[in-house]
Amino acid sequence: MTTHDLLSALGGGALIGLAAGLLLIAIGRVAGVSGILNGAIEETGQDRAWRWLFLGGLVLGALGYAQIRPDDFELRTDLSWTIIAAGGLLVGAGTRLGSGCTSGHGVCGAARLSVRSIIATAVFMGTGIASTFVVRHLLGIAT
Repeated sequence: MTTHDLLSALGGGALIGLAAGLLLIAIGRVAGVSGILNGAIEETGQDRAWRWLFLGGLVLGALGYAQIRPDDFELRTDLSWTIIAAGGLLVGAGTRLGSGCTSGHGVCGAARLSVRSIIATAVFMGTGIASTFVVRHLLGIAT
């Protein structure tokens, strides 16, 4: 791990925490991205505008960072669309099953000491670790 990696991770984590805290203080909403996306699609009226602005900020922030540090982004062209679609569907199903995503449970819920969110985050992390082990070490698929 390089100094850049460490500073980038610390800076990114601080910005995520700041954004989540500001959203909670400003409008009393939790920064759970899956819930924000769901509400942006299904809600009507004023509650919808801030959701689209939040999601747009995520995309613009990533695009801006990619312009500043393009070497930090690697375009993968060796994955099939079937694998990408299956991964997206599994993430979506897990988000529904877990009643939220890692940003909602892991960042916001755990910070509020929600037992439900702490358990959900432990399950998310454990499943991710187990999946990585199976894919890399048992199936021998390098990522």
